[in-house]
Amino acid sequence: MTASSNTNPQTPTASRRDVLRRGATVTAATAAAMAAHPMVHANAASQDPNRKIKIGIVGAGGRGTGAVNDSFTINENIELVTVADLDQGNAERLRTGMQRRHGDKINIADDRIHVGLDAYKKVLEDPEVELVFLTTSPGFRPAHIAEAVAAGKHVFAEKPTCVDPAGYRVCVEAHKQAEKNGTAIVTGTQYRRQTNYVEAIKRIHDGEIGDVIGMTSRYCSNGIWYKNRGEGVSDTQYQLNNWMHFIWLSGDQIAEQAVHNIDLMNWVMQGPPVKAYGSGGRFTRPDDSEMWDSMSIDYLYSDERPVSFMCRQIPGTKAENGSTVRGTKGFAIIGAGSSGSRFLDRNGNETLKLEGSIADAYRQEHKDLIDSIRAGEPIVELIETANSSLTAVMGRLAAYTGKEVTWDFVTKESQLDLFPKDLQWDGSRPEPSFAIPGKTKLI
Repeated sequence: MTASSNTNPQTPTASRRDVLRRGATVTAATAAAMAAHPMVHANAASQDPNRKIKIGIVGAGGRGTGAVNDSFTINENIELVTVADLDQGNAERLRTGMQRRHGDKINIADDRIHVGLDAYKKVLEDPEVELVFLTTSPGFRPAHIAEAVAAGKHVFAEKPTCVDPAGYRVCVEAHKQAEKNGTAIVTGTQYRRQTNYVEAIKRIHDGEIGDVIGMTSRYCSNGIWYKNRGEGVSDTQYQLNNWMHFIWLSGDQIAEQAVHNIDLMNWVMQGPPVKAYGSGGRFTRPDDSEMWDSMSIDYLYSDERPVSFMCRQIPGTKAENGSTVRGTKGFAIIGAGSSGSRFLDRNGNETLKLEGSIADAYRQEHKDLIDSIRAGEPIVELIETANSSLTAVMGRLAAYTGKEVTWDFVTKESQLDLFPKDLQWDGSRPEPSFAIPGKTKLI
């Protein structure tokens, strides 16, 4: 969800506490809508392999547009009927661009374009919407997921699904509620549907490289976008428009971008780490950016298995993105994007090469989602992505504070809740600041 100085949405006040209260108990408007339109997991509705599924989207920026294009490229008999965003122009551009590509699969009337901080509620209250795409900046994700689940909607949620422990706990409860509802939650962790990743992990778990004893993973790139502040823009509007650079919205690079590799780490290790210890810093960020531009985290998994993880975004540096899994009998090298996977013996001789397409994986997650809804066997995979998102947060907290951080602490003790308690469209925000190890407290 993006914003700009030429938008004019409503100016509601939003707090996570209010949002979560609404997520726990369906609003009267949503309840009325659900009464008019039975829960989408009802057997009579779910087991028709050809029935039309109507979709709404919250967040019409680049990732939202990409999700719509991926889903509508691979699925038939689906229809996009409503969109919410902070920016009227974004919503209209998504409608126009997707109509060009997908024709009458895009059927959004003018009165079904909703704008403002609370515009997402209009999508959730729409009785025709069975599936909602949640593709705003990540800070909103836990509350949006919780409310979508409470409204009985199937969900596609982009990664990461949380940027702090408070959001993680919301996701855990939403996962449980979706299982009770019989409603799907598929997340934007496309590597879990990329053929070379799936086959490589299966072979690792089957013992192809022996017992896994450690791993190295890197997500190092050359920079990230930054948007200058426009004339007459409030603090809130500026931060929403420049969301990557504010931790309550993005979670820093380790959560927003590098979570893909961290998800792979947890997938290989068959669960989250026990603890994390790390470092990093900032050298090239704009003055008002809260982001660091590099982090190095040592994660320790069960059975004392170490994983060395690094991420950075520094212009002019060597990019590297991929992971190496070390076993007692050999190695597995799993590259990012479509670079494939390779298996080596202990002498470095290649024993297997696997190809895979990330573009196919992006589409496959949407096909699996739609197929599961129609089959009446909805996929609910939020907990895995929430665990990986919190693993990223755990590493960020270790680096930011200079402390060792345990999984028990972030899941059971941490009180960190980054979402503003009183978020107003025209409101002010605290002066941006960045973490300093030894001074930043572990909360």
